[in-house]
Order: sequence, then structure tokens, then C-alpha cells
Amino acid sequence: MSADVLLSGGAPMRRGPYISMITNRTMNLLIRAAMLFMVGVFLALVLNLLQVQRNVTLFPPDVISSIFSSAWWVPPCCGTAAALIGLLYPCMDRRLGEPHKLKREWSNVMRCVAVFVGINHASAKVDFANNVQLSLTLAALSVGLWWTFDRSRSGFGLGVIIAILATLATQLLVYNGVFQYTSPDFLYIRSWLPCIFFAGVITVGNIGRQLALYEYRVSQEKTHQD
Repeated sequence: MSADVLLSGGAPMRRGPYISMITNRTMNLLIRAAMLFMVGVFLALVLNLLQVQRNVTLFPPDVISSIFSSAWWVPPCCGTAAALIGLLYPCMDRRLGEPHKLKREWSNVMRCVAVFVGINHASAKVDFANNVQLSLTLAALSVGLWWTFDRSRSGFGLGVIIAILATLATQLLVYNGVFQYTSPDFLYIRSWLPCIFFAGVITVGNIGRQLALYEYRVSQEKTHQD
């Protein structure tokens, strides 16, 4: 269905369906990016709160001030990363033509988020005998999250690649003194960090897919109406 735009003289100028479709897609893309950004910021604050309780990150004793002052740049960075990842996943699905094997519902997405927070909570609260046991446990939980809520090869591949890149970026920040950990054993941090990143990528990817699926359904309904 084409859109009508009034000229200065009052005469309607019809805008073609292609232009309308591009405009709608751009607006939907911006809305999805904004929603994913807010999700990333929210998850960063929640997970940061868990790490503060574990006393892993170097923050002041006051939890509220630690979240909103000393690491002010972390939530925006996580929000930006979430927006990019959430938009990349459905794009890769369309490019590769890989159908999603699981039923997509918001209830599944919420369960995925809950499991992801639980994995991070386990890394912050549960005391393991050594780093190997911690790594194997979190790796099994992260892969289990992927198998339960994703099962796509593209999702697994992107999760591994982004987790490796994010871990390397974190180590560069620590090496340059931008970010610090209070844990004396940095190997302990590196043992669980890639698993947390992987589970986070899968979770945000599922949210992005669900948002893109809603956009696809709306566009299909408009096409049938036209």
C-alpha cells in the first residue's frame, strides 16, 4: 500500500511502496537497536552487581556508586555490543538461509535470560576446587544454554568468535590499566570469562532474533493486506 504525502499546494503526492518499505525497515532497525541497547545496559548492571558481591571487580564498597561512577563506560559498551550482536544474528540467519530449529516465543527468550543470569551467578557465588573445574562446569552450562535455546551452527560460531574477541579485549584493558580485578589470580578470571561472554552472546542473539521475527511477521501481514 503506497503512502500519501501532501504537497504545499494541498495536492497529494503518492510515495511508492518501495520507499515506504525502506522507511519502515529503517525505523524498525532503529527501534530494535535501541531496545537491544537497553537490554545490554540492564544486563551489564545486573551482572556487575553479582561480581561486586563476589568482590571480583575493583569497585568501591558502595554498590550503587560503584555501578554508576567508577565503571560508567561499561554499561554503554555492553549496550552497544548487544545492539550489534542482536542485529547481526538475524542477518546471518537470512544470509546463510539456516532455519531456526526451535519454536520462537518470548517465554523461551525469558528462560534463556534467566539461565544466563544463573550461569553468571554460579561463577560469582559457587566456590570450585580449581580453575579447571570452574572452566569445565561453566563451559558445559554455556554449551547447554546454546543447545537448549539455539542449536544453530551460525549461533555457535558467532558465539565462539565474539567470546574470544571480547576476552582478548578485556585482557588488553586490564594490561593497559583501564580495568582491574581484585582477584589475585587472573587465571581464575580468564577461566570463566569466555564462557560468560559466549552465554551472553547466545542470549542477546536470541533476543535479537525474536525482535526480528516480530518485524518479519508485521511486514508479512502488511504485504498480504496490500
